[in-house]
Parts: sequence; C-alpha cells; structure tokens
Amino acid sequence: MADSITEKNGAGRKLGNLQMVWHVAIRYPGVIAGACIALILAAGSTLAIPAGFKRVIDNGFSAGGNGADVSDHFRYLLMIVVVLAIATAMRFYFVSWLGERVVADIRAMVQRNLLRLPPRFFEENRPSEIASRMTADTAVIEQIVGTTISVALRNLFMGIGGIVYLFTLAPMLTLILLAGIPIIVLPIVLIGRKLQVLSRTSLDRVADVGAMISETLGAMKIVQAFGQEKREAERFQSAVDSAFVTARTRILLRAIMTSIVIALVFGSITLVMWKGALDVMAGTLSGGTIAAFVLTGGLVAGAFGSLTEVYGDLLRGAGAAGRLAELLAEQPEIAPPAHPLLLPQPARGAIRFEHVTFHYPTRREVSALADFSLSVSPGETVAVVGPSGAGKTTLFQMIQRFYDPDAGTVRLDGIALPDADPADIRARIAMVPQETVIFAASARDNLRYGDWTAGDAQLWAAAEAANAADFLRKLPQGLDTFMGEGGARLSGGQRQRLAIARAILRNAPVLLLDEATSALDAESERLVQQALEKLMEDRTTIVIAHRLATVRAADRIIVMEEGRIVEEGSHDQLTTRGGLYARLARLQFEGLAA
Repeated sequence: MADSITEKNGAGRKLGNLQMVWHVAIRYPGVIAGACIALILAAGSTLAIPAGFKRVIDNGFSAGGNGADVSDHFRYLLMIVVVLAIATAMRFYFVSWLGERVVADIRAMVQRNLLRLPPRFFEENRPSEIASRMTADTAVIEQIVGTTISVALRNLFMGIGGIVYLFTLAPMLTLILLAGIPIIVLPIVLIGRKLQVLSRTSLDRVADVGAMISETLGAMKIVQAFGQEKREAERFQSAVDSAFVTARTRILLRAIMTSIVIALVFGSITLVMWKGALDVMAGTLSGGTIAAFVLTGGLVAGAFGSLTEVYGDLLRGAGAAGRLAELLAEQPEIAPPAHPLLLPQPARGAIRFEHVTFHYPTRREVSALADFSLSVSPGETVAVVGPSGAGKTTLFQMIQRFYDPDAGTVRLDGIALPDADPADIRARIAMVPQETVIFAASARDNLRYGDWTAGDAQLWAAAEAANAADFLRKLPQGLDTFMGEGGARLSGGQRQRLAIARAILRNAPVLLLDEATSALDAESERLVQQALEKLMEDRTTIVIAHRLATVRAADRIIVMEEGRIVEEGSHDQLTTRGGLYARLARLQFEGLAA
C-alpha cells in the first residue's frame, strides 16, 4: 500500500487499533455474554480442581477417613471436570462464531467503502495489496477474536481468581509470589515496544508477497512469452526472503520475551514452593494446602506466562486492524453534494465542457486537458482522435465524474456534474470499453450488469441486437454458462459483443465507445460494428478511435493533441486540410496498403 495512506491517516501501531474490531463485535451482545459466561465457568472450574485435591488429601486421606469419604471427594472432582468440559465447548463455539462473524462484517465494511472511492485511490494504491489486506489481515483478526482474546480472558480470570485463592491458602507465600510480578512485567513492556513495529512491518511484507503473486499470475502469458520466468522467480524469492527475515526477527523477540518471562515466573514459584515445603515440615501448613498451592500456583504461572504470547498476537492483530482501519477511513473525493440537483427529465444527453483544465493526481506535471471546451448536442455522434496521451480517455473519465476538473465545468443536460448525484449521472451513461471487462460469473450475470432487473426476454433481445445471441445459445448451459476468469471461455470478438449487449440493456441516452473494434479480426469487427450501429441509434455518442476507418460516419470529428482540440470537422474536410488528422490518416492508410 502506498505510504500516503499511512501518512495521511496516521494509523497507529498500538493496541488501540483493536477498538475498531471491538466496535464490530459489540453488535452481537448475546454471543459476547454467552462467551463470557462460558469463560468464567471454564476458569472457575479449572481453579476448583486444586481445591478438590485439597479436600481429597486433607479429608479423604486423613487418619479418620474411609472409602465413602474418598469417593465423595472424587465425585466432586468428576463433577468439576464435567462442568469444565461443557464450559470449554461453549467457549469454543461462541468465540469461534464471533471471530468468523466479525471478520465477515469487517470485510463487507471495507468492500462497501472501497466501492465508494474514485479511480484516483486505486491509481495511488495497488488493488492487489488492498486484496491482501482483506484476506491476510482479516485472517489475523479472526485468530485474535476467535482464539487469542478468549485465551487472554480465560488466563486473566484464572490468574486473578488463582491469586485470590492463593491468599486464602497462604497469604505470606502469596505476597512473596506477587513481589516478583514487576520483574516479570518489565521485559514484556520493553520488548513489546519493538514487537509493535515488527508486527506491522511483517504484515506489510506479507502483503507485498501477495501483491506480487497476483501481479505475476495475472500476466503469466507475458512472463512466459518474454522468457522472464527466472527473473520473476528471483524477484518473488527476494520478496519472500524479506518477509521471512522480518518474521524471523519478530519470532526471535517473542521467543526471547517468552523465555525470560517463563524463567522469572517459574523461578519465583520454585522459590515460593521451597519456602512452602519448609512450612509443611514445620507443621504450619497442611499437605493438602501445599498441594493446592502448588497446583494453583502452576495455573497462575501458566496463565500469566501465556499472556506474554497473547500480547504478541494482540500486537499483530492491532497492526492488521490498523491497516484495515486505513481503508475504512478513506473518504471518497467524488461524493454527492448535500443537496444534489435533479437532472432534467426526460434525459436529452447534451454534454458540454467549459474551459476544463485537469491534471491526473499521479501526473501533476502533465496537463491531461488544458482549457478544453466542447459541446455535444443530443443525438450527435462525435469521434475523438489523436495520438496517445492527447487526453481522449480523460474526456470519458470526466463525463462519468470519476474525477473533477481543476478548473472549468463539465455539464450533462445543463447541470454541472458536481451539483448532481454521481449515481444519477452514471445512470444516463452506457460504456463499451476498449479492454472489455467480463466478470468471473455466468453470461446472464454479465449481461445483467447493464440492468440487473432485466428478464430473459430482455437479455436475449439485447444479445440479438449485439450479434451475440448465436454464440450464447451454443454455450453448454446457455446464459447460465460460467464465463471463466476475465471471460476466458470467449474470444475477443465475443467478449466485445457481450459488452455491447450489456450497454444496450443499459438503455442510456449517452454512449461512450472506447475503440470498441480494436484488435479484432475482420469478421468479428464486422459483427461488432453492426451491433454498434444499432446501439448508437438515437443516442448521444462519443467515440474514441485510433483506427480512423471507424469514424468516417461520425457527425463530427475532433482531433486532440496535448489536451486541446487542434482540428474539427468531417473526415473529408480534415483530410483536405493537411493537418494532424490528415497525417494520422495517411500514416494509417499507407500502412494498411503496405
């Protein structure tokens, strides 16, 4: 993820980041209550076991005891074990359910917010790393909510309850035991600070690995076509090694912290037990009391010792929560105004650029549009040509209000775009992109992206109009056939016709065509062009064209260069003027003739 997010939002590396997780979890108070009850029962049952042994030793095995007494005390122990088993099962169910539910909610929240963000955000931040945050980081949170927190609470209950019970058994020994706690806490605090930084860094390295996997697999044909398998393997190995080195350092610190704490905890218990054994020999403590003290002390030591590992997990969870909180904190720059103006009815499809200047956020030094003005009348077809980087695609980005101009105004049917709801604006626009987007879903769902309420009759009518019905009927399951990743089961021409059918279903007054017939064979281009002609009828159409043969029938052609209109007219007019259009046409047609 780009540094800009972290810097802008100042996502902390502290446990306070887990507040976001808590705010999601408290939506389920009944589950939390059930988990807490189960935790208390499990901790209480565990602590009751040493008390049971004390009864067995002091009473059941006393000189005056009999078999019936021993049986009674062992039945008491068995009852505790049954309660512990049931409580543990309840705890596992409730906390596991809560972990899964919290993660599902966080993923949905992040996705909803991402869908609100403009393209600028995804230019500055890699989508593959965002995906890693929604998978790897949420998996860490699932572990925290579903395991770590419940273990921490159980150990906390056991530790506090055990200390209280120890005071009832031997107050002086307990005070000696507690005196060592500050010595135990000190390494946790000192080493924990370094772990905070390493936990976040480790997650970043893992996200880099995930992003590289996604990038390489998505471009596998290019990698293999250019023989770059070895280089990509080396690059990936470097990223994996970097993640490993960071994780190794984090693991080493946790191991050192755990070792120090366990040595201090069990060392102090050993010294206390030594003193207790002397008291038993002196007759000031009973055998059952010292046995209960040893067992309870071991439970307390284990509880507080495991809290050191829990603390490390919580730090990782805080890092993951902070990275997800960054995504949730992002606010869309393109948003509806407080009181949006309604677009006129019926829709006309009039588009107007008024002295628009625009720079892309990631390329501020280059002007994509410079004092650009253009008026497109309802129902008019305007072709836009020019060299790469002239600003043609930027026009489409501005019309759909993916960006706002730095200066000037873009209007749709007389309304300035920032004064209207972006959803209303985009509802009046249909788009056929150059690089067709086909989702990994059925043909039906890909078509219905144009109108999700469309029935089968409308779908087939749109497919017929787009010359797509024939190949759709030949698919194994018809409209229910899965299209594969990126429409892998279709040819380029079929994907393009499917996109045109989607635009026909949109039935919008404004149509944007971004070189919809590029890279197609002659037969596919003919079918696509026929479909486009039907689609363009009675619509305001703006066509971006690199192949000039596709724009001759346009009502008007504008020629762009460096964000400005340098020529305007019909094909014949522009050809005879001998300007940029004539030069582009000559180069292209001479190239075709050659």
